[in-house]
Amino acid sequence: MRLGVLDIGSNTGHLLVVDAHRGAAPLPAYSYKQPLRLAEHLEDGDITTTGIEALTTFVAGSVVVAEDRGAHDMLGFATSAVRDARNAEAVLAHVAAATGVRIAVLPGEDEARLTFLAVRRWFGWSAGRLAVFDIGGGSLEIAGGADEEPDVAWSIPLGAARLAREHFAGARPDEEQIAVLRKKIRAAIAEDAGKLLRGGPPDVAAATSKTFRSLARICGAAPSDDGPLVNRSLAVAQLRLWIPQLVDLPAEKLADLPGVSPSRVHQIVPGALVAEAVMDIFDLPDLQICPWALREGVILERLDQLPESVPDTTPEKGAS
Repeated sequence: MRLGVLDIGSNTGHLLVVDAHRGAAPLPAYSYKQPLRLAEHLEDGDITTTGIEALTTFVAGSVVVAEDRGAHDMLGFATSAVRDARNAEAVLAHVAAATGVRIAVLPGEDEARLTFLAVRRWFGWSAGRLAVFDIGGGSLEIAGGADEEPDVAWSIPLGAARLAREHFAGARPDEEQIAVLRKKIRAAIAEDAGKLLRGGPPDVAAATSKTFRSLARICGAAPSDDGPLVNRSLAVAQLRLWIPQLVDLPAEKLADLPGVSPSRVHQIVPGALVAEAVMDIFDLPDLQICPWALREGVILERLDQLPESVPDTTPEKGAS
């Protein structure tokens, strides 16, 4: 089955066309994405007209791409920016009327749960008890457990784009701003940290998302061109050394760092502060970087829900 998976995030709209069937890893066939920055198109709690137009144009383009690539079906979902918008229902109704695509809004807990499923399938049962962290544009997702369904899963409004917009307003942060933001991040994560800590130390602690991948690349992890099967990790000791440098670098220098795209330069510092806080509060010296995340989790759950094929037991003609 060839599926089009439409992921409407707080930063980016991403269509991933995949070949998928039960019992096999989803195989990416084509990727199409655009920087939507919906988190930055929120005014007084509503997605602006500009944001709605950008989203509608992207979804319409995705339909054409998916059809050109032979996708049998389209799965569309939206995360934090749309989830938080007061006019989300009207926005998605507009998109559906204009494009024919109905986009589901994922609750934060489901986002964490599906990401956990993807990471579990990637690392397998040998990972034992698993802790998973995902820094998105609008929220941080945390989940943990020993099975495919996490024991705990929750979402915190600590996305890198959200924090950059709320605390830095496009300017380079000063020491006081960094201190205020650092305190806010740690208090928010620590509030419910016991949910995960009560289960004991994880056997494997993993991170997904562009923010974690970028930070790992800055700290020396292998580039994406080396392929998804290369082991990558982010060490808190290296991250601590880098954070003061990231704060001091101007935007054009940040964009020159490995793994940092120009559209996400403003999110690197808040993302790094969230990553460091996660590792400190949960006492994790490093995080394994997982190439699978929410999109793969959505695909895997969809495949799990398909009925198993029943063998044809009709006798062949002429058989006795």
